[in-house]
Amino acid sequence: MLWVPFLLVAWGAAVISCVRLCRAAVAAAHPLDPDPAVGRAALDLYETAFLAGGPRRVGDLALVAMYRERRLLLAHTGWVTVVDPEGRDALERSVISAIGPEGQSPVSAVRTALAAAEPVRALADRLVDAGLAVSAAARTDVAAAVRQVGAACVLVLLSAAGALLLVPPAPGHGPVAAWFILPLLLTAACLVIARVEAHPYSRWASPAGQQLLGRIDVPPRRAAARGGGAAADPGGDDGELLTAVAVHGTAALSDPALRAALKAHWGQ
Repeated sequence: MLWVPFLLVAWGAAVISCVRLCRAAVAAAHPLDPDPAVGRAALDLYETAFLAGGPRRVGDLALVAMYRERRLLLAHTGWVTVVDPEGRDALERSVISAIGPEGQSPVSAVRTALAAAEPVRALADRLVDAGLAVSAAARTDVAAAVRQVGAACVLVLLSAAGALLLVPPAPGHGPVAAWFILPLLLTAACLVIARVEAHPYSRWASPAGQQLLGRIDVPPRRAAARGGGAAADPGGDDGELLTAVAVHGTAALSDPALRAALKAHWGQ
């Protein structure tokens, strides 16, 4: 019975990690109760972008909006150039500041600066306080819990291998291996459920925020991307295009050069 401690370790790791994942997932799915008035309000474009794609999507939207107004130039090589150095709001001023005094910078550098910019953090805090977004702490807890379940799954396998090495071959390894099947199934099932239900484990919008996103009337991503020249021509329907970018990201852009300038360098 020298293999029993291995079984206890396997069960302990499986139960503790899975319970932690369940608690983290429940906490992330039930943030602060939203104000009823907030639930009836419409989201602005930046709020929509954050709930749909987080800080990166907010930066995408700001760059595309300024490009559409011909206040920025975005090259397919991944560089952004300032045309009009006067930002109209705090986020646009953060974009210009991130580009730097020379008026030109790689999109990747601007992306990094924008993700940590004060206007984006303030937007995130406001949505979290309103109960529409999941807090950074909750997202971190879920991601850490998923990693712990994965580690527990590996530990179960290692414990089973160690236990089998201690069992004499005469009685057979089958009965001992059977005791490790349940903790292995438990951890594997939790990982599968997390992959299906919570991937990428850091959903930005809370259930209330997802309801508001669901009310937004925007063309499907492929339809928006195939919308023809309007998406690439600054004279097109800005409202519809920017809404599509806020919801779907750079895939909603029909201009290949503009999409390349953003997508290849923003990791989307």
